[in-house]
Amino acid sequence: MPQLLTVRVKRPNGRPIRIWVPVLPVLLVLSPVVVLAVVVAAVACLVYRISLLRALGTGWRIMSGLPGTRLDVEHGRTAVLVNIR
Repeated sequence: MPQLLTVRVKRPNGRPIRIWVPVLPVLLVLSPVVVLAVVVAAVACLVYRISLLRALGTGWRIMSGLPGTRLDVEHGRTAVLVNIR
């Protein structure tokens, strides 16, 4: 599971902004929303006849594979760099 999310915004007219976001505290704060999303996903799995255990396992594998991911988005002279550790 990812531990730290690093966001860096390069602005065209100034210094870059860096933000470090610890994933676990944010996940704990947003846990009611996460529980609601899991319930909605479970209902969707039942409606579309998808194995709930297989869907949860796939979601966990995706979350476990996120560390090391880097996302770079540029638009003009502005860039957003996201690094997941």
